[in-house]
Parts: sequence; structure tokens; C-alpha cells
Amino acid sequence: MVQFQVDPSIVPSNEASRMAAVRRYDILDTPPDGMFDRVTAMAARLFDVPIAIVSIVDTDRIWFKSHHGVPVKQIDRDPGLCASAILGDDPYILENAAKDVRSLANPLVAGEFGLRFYAAVPLRTLDGYNLGTLCIIDKQVRAIDQKQIDDLKDLASVVMDHLELRLSAQRAIATSKMLAKEIDHRVMNSLQFVSSMLTMQGKLPHASQAVAELKDAANRVAAVARVHRHAYAQDVAGDMLASEYLGRLCEDISGIVSAPVQLVCGNGMISHAFIQPIGLIVNELVMNAVKHGAGPITVSYHEQSGMQELAVSDRGKGLPDDFDVSQSLSGLGMRVVRALSAQLGGQLNAANAEGNKGTRFSVRFPAASRSGLHY
Repeated sequence: MVQFQVDPSIVPSNEASRMAAVRRYDILDTPPDGMFDRVTAMAARLFDVPIAIVSIVDTDRIWFKSHHGVPVKQIDRDPGLCASAILGDDPYILENAAKDVRSLANPLVAGEFGLRFYAAVPLRTLDGYNLGTLCIIDKQVRAIDQKQIDDLKDLASVVMDHLELRLSAQRAIATSKMLAKEIDHRVMNSLQFVSSMLTMQGKLPHASQAVAELKDAANRVAAVARVHRHAYAQDVAGDMLASEYLGRLCEDISGIVSAPVQLVCGNGMISHAFIQPIGLIVNELVMNAVKHGAGPITVSYHEQSGMQELAVSDRGKGLPDDFDVSQSLSGLGMRVVRALSAQLGGQLNAANAEGNKGTRFSVRFPAASRSGLHY
């Protein structure tokens, strides 16, 4: 492992806590941000200098969040400039760096770059840590008065205000995600509890038809919980890889029905808005195949030419020649499937499987999400 040697004279006494603050703001190596770039451009115009930089001092380097007038993205953490400027709370001014003992040895001063003027204000957090600086640079010797220093301090405050707002937004997003996961967990537990209660109710002495209906209701509530669990099994806010989501769901259903449920799936994605209706359709069609079909059950999902097709097939006796999907399927499960298919912008179809061996139910729908889709 490479060990970086940093001059101990430029390491603050609270360096460990300071670096923890740098990591807290999660700013290092982030993409360019227009707000920071506008501040450095404004500073260059206001002070009539060629270079203005928003810097963050890392353990072994000085990284530039914004670098107006210079293409370099980072430099070593050498004494004399930003690394020294974060040691105190006051502005750090070098009117002639070539004659200032603090900066004589800095490569930017002693080398070809020829830095002569440097003025920096530390970027200080609310809890007292200097993350880096807002600095202005010139290759000409020049003076700076107190009014100009005050203007530079105000611009540095603008930078810190934006960093604080950025941090607050990140924390709000993290809190929202945590609350959403907790709500999802409680919803799933509630659904499972309702399913258990319906199952227990079905075991009491009732007419056989009522028992069967309670059992179906319990199974459907359990199915909603199952689909919900797999939809939020990963921390994904957008689309999900179809093979991962349907693979977990098919494995779960296979264990429940004690029959193999195979998955044939491409590398496509499932829109986040489609996850729950697709999961519920798969659950209903697989349960229907277990009840009325035979042999291995196959779930397939493919996308082609802007359309997606979800299908469930079995190896049972197949459908009669005069079968009409719009007229023959009047059960609650198939009504649910038809309704969910319509929500996806598709339509339920039924046909004999390839070679007239079994039944194949399918839904084709547009790959693009439909506005107003709800469950």
C-alpha cells in the first residue's frame, strides 16, 4: 500500500475530526456543479484575477470542486497555500508569494506556474471544521484591501450555505428512504397478519363453500404481501432487472405450491410502476396453472420492439377449440388478471401451448410506463 507523506506542519490538530467532516459532506470527487462554478467565475470577475478555486483539502491532496481559469483538478497537499490556509479561521493572504516565507517552497510558487498572489478564505462548517477554501490566484503581485477581503468572505459563506443545503437534502433523502422501508415492512407484516387471520377463520366449522372462499381470500392477501416483499427486497427506487425480481418471486411461489416454477427471461428491465401488477398477474396465473393444469409451469418475460410480454404456461390438457378468453374465464382470479392487464395497457390472451401440450396465458403491453397507473 502506498503511504503518502504529508508535511506535519500543515496537519491541523483536529485532522481526524476534520476529515470526518469532509466525508460527512460527501463532496470529494463529485461531478461539476453549476453553482460552485458560478461562484468562482464571479470571484474572478469581481477581483479581476485569472484564477478562482473552490478547494477541499483531503488527506494527501487538495481537490478542486470548481477551478475557474485552470484545467487542473487537484494538486498535492504542500505547504504555503490551501493546505496552510485551513490551519486558521482568518483569511490567508499572500500578496507576493515569491517573497513570503510561508510559500517560498511551494511548487506552484517556485516552479514554472509562477504563482505570485493568493488570497483564501477557509470553508468553515457550522461545527467548526475547515473543509477547504475559496481562493483567488494571480501570477502578478498585487495588494488586497479589507473591503475585498470581506467580499471574498461573503462568497465563501455562499459556498458553505450551498454545502449545508446539499447536506440537508442528502439527509432528508436518506430519512425518506428509511421511513419508506419501515412503512413497506409494516405493510407487509400487516398483510401477512390478515392472511393468517383469514386462514385461521377458515379452519373453524363453516360451510365448505365459505371455507374455500376464506382460503382463497387468505391466499390473495398473502400474494399481495409476497409481491410487495420482493418488489422492495432491494434498495431500488427505479426500474428493476426482470430476471432478479421474477426469479425471486417464482422461487417463492414454487415453494408454496410445492411444484417447480421455471423462469425464462431476457435481460430487460421492469418499470417500477409495473412491478406490483406484474407480480400479482404472475401469482394468479401460476396458481391457476397449479389448479387446472399439469406438469412443469413456466413463467416467461421478454421485451421486443417496444412491447413486453408476460406469459405463464403449463403442460396440462390444454383448452377446448371453442375457448373464448373474454367469455370463459369468469372467476375472481381471472377478473383480477384482466383488470391488472388493462392497467398495464395490455390485454389477457389464452391459447394452447406449443404443440397443443398445455395452456399458455399471456399479456402484451407497452414497455413505456402509463401515466396514472395505480393499484
